[in-house]
Amino acid sequence: MAPMVGAEHGLTAAEIAKARPAAEAALQGFRKSVETGEYGFPHLPFQTKLIKDILAYASSVKGTYDTVCLVGIGGSALGAWALDCALRGPHPVQGTHSAKLPRLVILDNVDPSFILGALASMNPKKTLAVVAAKSGSTAETVSAFLIVKDWLEKGAGKSAKKRIVCVTSEGKGDLKVLATGEGYRTFHLPDNVGGRFSVLSAIGLVPAALIGLDIRGLAKGAAEMTGASWKPDLDVNLALNGALHHHLMLTLRQKTIQVAFPYSNRLWGTAFWFRQLWAESLGKARNRKGELIYAGQTPVAALGSTDQHSQVQLYMEGPNDKVYTFWGVNKYADSGRIPKGKTGLAAFDYLGGQTLAKLIRAEQVATAAALTANSRPNNTLTLDRVDAAHVGAFLQLMEFQTAFMGELMDINAFDQEGVELGKKFTFGLMGRKGFEKYADDFAAYERKRASL
Repeated sequence: MAPMVGAEHGLTAAEIAKARPAAEAALQGFRKSVETGEYGFPHLPFQTKLIKDILAYASSVKGTYDTVCLVGIGGSALGAWALDCALRGPHPVQGTHSAKLPRLVILDNVDPSFILGALASMNPKKTLAVVAAKSGSTAETVSAFLIVKDWLEKGAGKSAKKRIVCVTSEGKGDLKVLATGEGYRTFHLPDNVGGRFSVLSAIGLVPAALIGLDIRGLAKGAAEMTGASWKPDLDVNLALNGALHHHLMLTLRQKTIQVAFPYSNRLWGTAFWFRQLWAESLGKARNRKGELIYAGQTPVAALGSTDQHSQVQLYMEGPNDKVYTFWGVNKYADSGRIPKGKTGLAAFDYLGGQTLAKLIRAEQVATAAALTANSRPNNTLTLDRVDAAHVGAFLQLMEFQTAFMGELMDINAFDQEGVELGKKFTFGLMGRKGFEKYADDFAAYERKRASL
């Protein structure tokens, strides 16, 4: 707010009051789109039959694997990683994996050293593969899955088919055709739920259930946040409140970068999930009227307190074009007591008998205060604890905030045209039928580049 960071960089109460009608219109506009079935993520926490089916399947295969290998990219991978990191702990400190504590290995890139190294670390007879792609044709996912499928068939023999689970669209896509033909266990993603909004669909819940996470708790927390996110009261509707403030920061104060700054390693995966959600949803060339606007707010992920020692120098003294969103945690499972002892050294003795929880909170609020002193606008969201209900609520909060931000910007937050041309060039270069034009266009691009 302006009284804290100054009128040049902060918002005034009058500006927020003036923008309230726009926020209310954003709420009603998005709600109408949801009620007509155009967008479906708000309904995901209430899919009780799907959750029951996923849990039944997870129970039926429990103990037959020590590794879940998720093959996916973008929204088909980041949500699962966020859930695993938040609820079981960040890698590599989760402990030794076993049939009782299966690990999650995510193949979300086609770097051959990464894929082949991952396969070398797994046992095909103890691995359950989940291939996730809404379109069923994503080149990276299909290519990695073909390698994993062959690896399973060679290593697990006839049981390979029982070790493959597919998550894809129900009525379209080559992955669905293959899954049906091969008899793979399949779960479906609603057509009106995009990949980056799919963490609470089968895309995220299937791998979560297979590694033993509380998916009912996730849904419960998300359901409660959904109810709050339909309220017009900004004190209750944190998603609408956040969207309004970020929109004003972007349009009135030209804060074109948002730094997501979790002070919890467990929320580090969520920061990368949020990065895709915010960037892909809000980075748009045109508004709904078709006018060129080149809009968006670039998300950056920083980890507290780690990145106080790698990024905060820039944040304190560099360009004042950013807004900082701290993610804090109120209660840790273990506070991490620091042993008492007298060394006679000032840098050591004052910490004895205190806790790591107190220290990381001090680091967080101190960084926020220092940024504020330097006229750097920031805000804080605090989870009472990092458990299934709170994580589910937080993910749903971020998705609603993104949807409302799209309404305020008058853009379609649910398409991704900017991603498609690169995909088409890739299809053409890899010889996919029907994409010859893009191979020719790329050849022309290469000729032009070579002539410079």
